[in-house]
Amino acid sequence: MQPRTRYAKSGDVNLAYQVVGDGPLDLVYVPGWVSHLDLNWEEPGPGRFLERLASFSRVILFDKRGTGLSDRVSPNELPTLEQRMDDVRAVMDAVGSEQASLFGASEGGPMCALFAATYPERVRSLVMYGSYARGLPEGDYPWATTRWVTTPEDLEEMLEMLEETWGEPHDLLGFWGPSIAEHERYKRWWSRYLRMSASPAAAVTLSRMNHQVDIRHVLPAIQAPTLLIHRTQDSLVVADGSRYMADRIPDARYVELPGEDHLWFFGDQDALLDEIEQFLTGSRQAREPDRVLATVMFTDIVGSTERAAQLGDRRWRELLAGHEALVRAQLERFRGREVQMLGDGVLATFDGPARAIRCARTICDEVRSLGIEVRAGLHTGECEMRNGDIAGIAVHTGARVSAEASAGEVLVSSTVKDLVAGSGIEFEDRGVHSLKGVPGEWRLFSVEP
Repeated sequence: MQPRTRYAKSGDVNLAYQVVGDGPLDLVYVPGWVSHLDLNWEEPGPGRFLERLASFSRVILFDKRGTGLSDRVSPNELPTLEQRMDDVRAVMDAVGSEQASLFGASEGGPMCALFAATYPERVRSLVMYGSYARGLPEGDYPWATTRWVTTPEDLEEMLEMLEETWGEPHDLLGFWGPSIAEHERYKRWWSRYLRMSASPAAAVTLSRMNHQVDIRHVLPAIQAPTLLIHRTQDSLVVADGSRYMADRIPDARYVELPGEDHLWFFGDQDALLDEIEQFLTGSRQAREPDRVLATVMFTDIVGSTERAAQLGDRRWRELLAGHEALVRAQLERFRGREVQMLGDGVLATFDGPARAIRCARTICDEVRSLGIEVRAGLHTGECEMRNGDIAGIAVHTGARVSAEASAGEVLVSSTVKDLVAGSGIEFEDRGVHSLKGVPGEWRLFSVEP
C-alpha cells in the first residue's frame, strides 16, 4: 500500500510527504522525533497502523525538516516550533487541505497543540498520543519528557550517549518498545530506521529541541475538540504530562490505556486506533482478529549447534549471514513474506502453497553451496495476523511438520498436498504421524526433488 512520495516547499526547504486513503476527513500525521516515510511501510506494525488510519480518513504523512526524505538542514540549527508549523501548513496547502484533524505522536504533540491554538480555522480536531507539555521539570510541571532525564546534566549525558551509539542494534529499543525489544527482526529494523531518519548530530539537535519545549501557556487557548491518549506504563514518557494537559485544554478528553510501549504502532495498536477512530468519526469498526488462509513454512539448519561449535563464533556468524541472504532472496523470488528469522531458520508465509513448496525446495538445494543442510516443513491453514506476527494452530502444525523432516527434505501436510493437485509437484508418502501438541494424526508427504 506504500503511496507515492512527493515534495512541498516550506521556505527554502523541501518536505517529503505522502497521501494515503480517501476518507471523508483529512488527518495530518505528525510523527515523533525522527521518521522515514518509506521505511514506515517496510515493517508490518507501522504499515498496518497507517492503513487503519487510512480506512476512515485521508492521511497526510510527512517527514519533518532535517529528517527522513525531507531536506537535511544544518545539524547545529535548532528547528523552531514556528518553522515546524510552517511546514505543516505547506504540506496541507500542497494537498489542498483547508482544514484537517491533527494527530501528534510523542514529540509531535506539542507542535500540533501550538498549531491548533494559532490556526484554529485550519484544525478540525486534535489528537495527541504519549505526549507532554514541557521537556524538563519546572514549577507546577514536575515530570520529565524522558523518564530518566530530569536535569540539564542528565540531558547532556543522554545526548552524548545517543550520538555515540546512534543506529546501533542495541538494547535501547526497550525504552521505546519493551514488547518487541527482544526480537532480532525489530532490532534490525529500528536501527536501520534511526540511521535512515537522521544523522547522529541531527538526532541530538532534535532531541535537545524537544527537551526545551514548553507549551503550558498555550493549552487554555486550544479551541479544537481534543483527545489525549497515553499508555499507563509508557516506557519513555510518563502519563502525568498528558493528564496535566487534559486538565488545562478546554473540554479535552483523556483516555488512558494499558500497556508499556511508547511506540504507538506496537503493543495493542487496535485499542489506540479504536479510540482515535471513535473520536474523529463518532464510531469504531467492529473487528475480529485478522485471519487469513496462508501456507506456513518453517526451515532450520540441521545440526546447527554442532556446526557452530565446530566453526567458532565469527565463522558461524558469517555462515548465518550467508544463509539469511540466500533465504531472503528466495522469499522475494517466490513472493513469500518473512515473519521472523529464527537464528538458524526462518518462519515465512505464502498466499500460494505451490510457490511455498518450490521456495522451500530451492532453499534446501541452494544452501548446500554453503556447506550446510536445511530441512523444511509446510502446512496450510487459517492464521491470525497480529502486528506482523502470526499465530494459531496452523503455525504450530507447520513447526511440528518441520521437526519431522530429515536433512535436505521438504515435508508437507496432506492439506498442502491436496491443494497443489495438478501442479506437477510430486510427493512420496511418509505415513501417518502424531505431531506433538497438535490434535489428531497427520499424514505427511515428502516433496520429490
